[in-house]
Amino acid sequence: MKLYLSSFRLGDHPERLVALLPASGRVAVICNAIDAEDPALRREKVAAEIEWLTELGLRPVEVDLRSYSAGGARGDSDLRAGLTQYDGLWVRGGNVFVLRVALARSGADKFLPDLIRSGELVYAGYSAGPCVLAPSLRGLELCDDVTQVEGEVIWEGLGVLDEAIVPHLNSPGHPETELVEKIAELYERTGVRHLKLRDGQALVVAGESREVV
Repeated sequence: MKLYLSSFRLGDHPERLVALLPASGRVAVICNAIDAEDPALRREKVAAEIEWLTELGLRPVEVDLRSYSAGGARGDSDLRAGLTQYDGLWVRGGNVFVLRVALARSGADKFLPDLIRSGELVYAGYSAGPCVLAPSLRGLELCDDVTQVEGEVIWEGLGVLDEAIVPHLNSPGHPETELVEKIAELYERTGVRHLKLRDGQALVVAGESREVV
C-alpha cells in the first residue's frame, strides 16, 4: 500500500508524493468533495489542483465521479478500467460526506479499497481525501455540513485505514482548526483511534514503512 495523506494541499514534503509514483506519473484528480460548491468556483479549484500537480512533474487529469453515477454516462466497470490506467489518485479536500456519497454512487467504493491495499494505485490527497479512508466518518459532522449531501448520508468510511485522520489541528489561519479540535476531543473521549495532523504534515505509507513528515 502506498499513501500520501496530507493535512492541507501538498504539504511541506511533496517530494515524498513524487517518490511514490513513477517518473511523470499519471494522476487521476478527484475533486468530488467540492461538488456542492458553485460550479464556476469548483472549476477554478480543480484548475488549481491540476496546476500544482503539474508543477511537480506529474500528469494530472480530473476524473469526475459524477459521470459514473446512476445518472451519468458511464458505469462502475468503466470507472475501474479508467482508474487503473493511472499510477495514482489525488483526492482533494472539501466535504467528506459529499465525497463519500460520490464514491458510492459511482461504484468506486466497491473496488477502490482493494486497488489501494494491493498497491495497484497510489492514493494521495488532503483533508477529506484522507478522512474518507477511516472505518467511520462519525464525528466529522462537527466540521463538515451533512446537509450538503443530496440524499442519504453515508457514515461508513472506506475502511482502508484502521484509524481516523484529524487534519488541520494546531494550524493557525485555517478556518476549520477550531472545529477539528472538537473532533479530536470527541475521539479521545470515546476511545476512537485517530491520527492528528497539522497543516504541512502528511502521513506517508510505503509497504511496511509508515512515517509522518
